[in-house]
Amino acid sequence: MSKNKTTVIGMEGRIANYRRSRHVIHPKQCILVFPSINTRKEANKLIGRTVVWYSPAGKELKGKISRAHGNNGAVRANFKKAGLPGQALGEVIKIIK
Repeated sequence: MSKNKTTVIGMEGRIANYRRSRHVIHPKQCILVFPSINTRKEANKLIGRTVVWYSPAGKELKGKISRAHGNNGAVRANFKKAGLPGQALGEVIKIIK
């Protein structure tokens, strides 16, 4: 294990989709769903936490939860640079801080 790997101290969720509208997709912003979070009030407690996605090649892409999305516990996370690749959709994401 390389020394740049971060330790996971939180829960796991799934990447549901990119934030999008009818004509525009925002790949830097993703909608995340956590199985134990079911209300907007619970989702608001996650704001400011750091999340990480590990690629099959071993890279880790970090993002930060910015706000709740809807009323059923989904959250929006912002990622740096080009955001997450399409292969990450539906994959596991972990809260590290």
